[in-house]
Amino acid sequence: MTLTFQPLEPGRQEDYGRYLSRCLQRTSDYSFINLWGWSEAHGLRWAWQDDLVWIQQTRPQAVYWAPVGPWQDIDWSSAMAAHFPEPVRFARVPGRLLEIWQPIFGQRLVAREARGDWDYVYAVDELIGLTGKRFHKKKNLVNQFRKNYDYVYRPLSPETIDDALSMQQDWCTWRDCEAHETLTAENRAIEKILGAWRDLSGVTGGALFVADKMVAYTVAEALSDQMLLIHFEKADPDYKGSYQAINRMFLAHAAGGFTRVNREQDLDDPGLRKAKLSYHPVDFLRKYDVSID
Repeated sequence: MTLTFQPLEPGRQEDYGRYLSRCLQRTSDYSFINLWGWSEAHGLRWAWQDDLVWIQQTRPQAVYWAPVGPWQDIDWSSAMAAHFPEPVRFARVPGRLLEIWQPIFGQRLVAREARGDWDYVYAVDELIGLTGKRFHKKKNLVNQFRKNYDYVYRPLSPETIDDALSMQQDWCTWRDCEAHETLTAENRAIEKILGAWRDLSGVTGGALFVADKMVAYTVAEALSDQMLLIHFEKADPDYKGSYQAINRMFLAHAAGGFTRVNREQDLDDPGLRKAKLSYHPVDFLRKYDVSID
C-alpha cells in the first residue's frame, strides 16, 4: 500500500496537534510550526494513514522522519511491511520511539546517534534566576543591558510583527545570510512564520525595544504542558547583553507554569554547541538516524 504524500496545510494544524499530543516524546522537529516553517527548505510532505502522520523529506536528500501518533498502539511490523517493501531510512527518530522499534525489528534495525539533532532542555527557573557561578557571565551581561539602555519589554503581537520582520532583515544584513545556506533557509522560515502570525495557533514571543527600536525578539510555542519551545531568538549585536536579556526576560514574562524550556538543536555547529552548552542544559532529547531492512 503506497503512502500518498501531500504538501503541509496550515488548516490542519489543529488536527496534527492531536496526533502529536499522543506521542510518548515530543521533540522540537515535530511541532507544526517547525514543520510548516521549514517545509520548503526540507521539501517536507505528509501522509495521514494507520492512525499516524507519516513525514517525508525530499530536500536536500530523500529520507523519512519519525511518524507522529500513538506509537505504543501501532502494529509496526504490519505498517512497515505494507508501506516499505525495500529497506527504509528514518531521520530525527526520538529515543522513545527507537525503544519501541528495537525489540520489534531486532537485527533488521540499525540506529546511529544523531548528536547534532538532539534538543537542549533547560530548567526555566535556572534561566530566569541565573544564580551561582555557572551563570555569572550571563547575569552580568543582563545587568549591563538593563543599566545601559532604557528598554521596554513587549509581547510579540500583530502590532509588533512588522518591527520583527524589519529587525530580521537587518540581522540578515549583519550576518550576511545570503552567503550562508543555513542562515538563508532559517531567514525564509522566520519570515514565513512571522508573516502568518495571525493564522497560526499557539505561536508566541517577546521583544525588547530601546527608543522604540526593536533590538531583540524571540518566537516560541508550548511543546507540552511542562515544556516551552524556543524556535528563534535574534538580537542586535550593537546592544551589549541583548541576547542574554531577551533570553531571560521572555521566560520571566511568558514561561509561567512551564518547568522546562527546549532550545532546539546545535546542528553539529561548534559555535552553536558552545553557546547552548554555556546555558547548562539539564537534559537532552536524543534523536537517531535509523535504517530498517
